[in-house]
Amino acid sequence: MKKVFLILCLLGIILPYYQLLLFVQGGGSIEQFWTEAFASYPSSMLAMDLSVAAFAFLIFLIFAKVQNRIKRLQFTKYLICLFLVGFSLALPLYLYDNFEK
Repeated sequence: MKKVFLILCLLGIILPYYQLLLFVQGGGSIEQFWTEAFASYPSSMLAMDLSVAAFAFLIFLIFAKVQNRIKRLQFTKYLICLFLVGFSLALPLYLYDNFEK
């Protein structure tokens, strides 16, 4: 199962950044990114769904840190992944690190 989480970590980096690369190569700007992210109801739904899930994971991380269930280094690692790459890396990495066997 750890191999599955590791593959998901890699996909969580590659797939979003590939789409970002295509967007930037097409002449996209930050302003255009946010405009297009919420351009339709389906894209808004997906963006909001992902935002709530990422925020819930952030709250979970903060709670786990306060309860001393994760160390400061782990907490920092997951935060960096969450904010620099996204939820698509942070959650699989957390699961990879915390899965037994």
